[in-house]
Amino acid sequence: MSTWQALAAEPCEVSESPFWHPDEQMLYWVDIPSKKIFRGNVFMGTVESWAMAAPHDLEPGCIAPARSGGLVIALRDGIYRARSWGGPLEKLAAALHDTRTSRFNDGKCDTLGRFWASTIYEPRDAREAALYCLDCRDGHAPALARMAGGATVGNGLAWSADGRTLYWADTTAHVVHAWDWDAAATILQGPRVFRQFPLKPPGWQPGMPGYGGRPDGAAVDSQGNYWVAMFEGRRVLKLSPDGEVLAEVATPAQCPTMVCFGGDDLQTLYLTTARHGRPAAELEAMPQSGCVFSMRVDVPGLPVNFFAG
Repeated sequence: MSTWQALAAEPCEVSESPFWHPDEQMLYWVDIPSKKIFRGNVFMGTVESWAMAAPHDLEPGCIAPARSGGLVIALRDGIYRARSWGGPLEKLAAALHDTRTSRFNDGKCDTLGRFWASTIYEPRDAREAALYCLDCRDGHAPALARMAGGATVGNGLAWSADGRTLYWADTTAHVVHAWDWDAAATILQGPRVFRQFPLKPPGWQPGMPGYGGRPDGAAVDSQGNYWVAMFEGRRVLKLSPDGEVLAEVATPAQCPTMVCFGGDDLQTLYLTTARHGRPAAELEAMPQSGCVFSMRVDVPGLPVNFFAG
């Protein structure tokens, strides 16, 4: 593996939800607190931004490309469809959560074109977060369904390379769960712990040793390995299909948020990071916190799945 390279862009507060668009040869991501969506030409080093404007001046938790063009976007109050970059937003489904205390967070599409989005329970004192699936295939009316729950901060959504396992993390609990997944029937069963990470030590403060972070966004490579950004741990982990640590990659920011694979050969690993609310000393030591980074890896990842609808 090579070393990290930063994209030529101003840092975000919390960059998240990256995906590589193979048709456009562009990298997309969001900045949640700033309520913006970005896309970058990694070859030219140029970046465009799209601010979520009234009446949809809300945080974009996650995004995915649509097969017929444009994006599907999970805002705080629902899931929307944009037919073109910067175009009008069409509401596909209203949120099923209480938008005063929760918002959409991590998400992406499955191989059949359904859009999945987690929520985050912002008080973080109860397990009120859930995982939802939106099905708009075959011209049917959009149907949003709750698929799993019992989390506080839903994250780490990914599917195994053979499509038989779904991964979903609860960042607060420092755990990644796995389910047996029947895509055609949209059935999750056999929930189990894929990997439990040590909790933050009492009294730990940024800059101290002894804490490896907690699981945030993730992606799976073509060999079935699960790559997860460890928020506050300054590292990305590569886990085997059995949950064993195969590799640890140090990151140029204390708070990596999510990874994705891109490039023509899907052997470029992209990483989003955060700087929002971080201590001044940390930002002075790691001034590119909040930027998007890339590095070359030996094993290609899985391509992004497109939204059908």
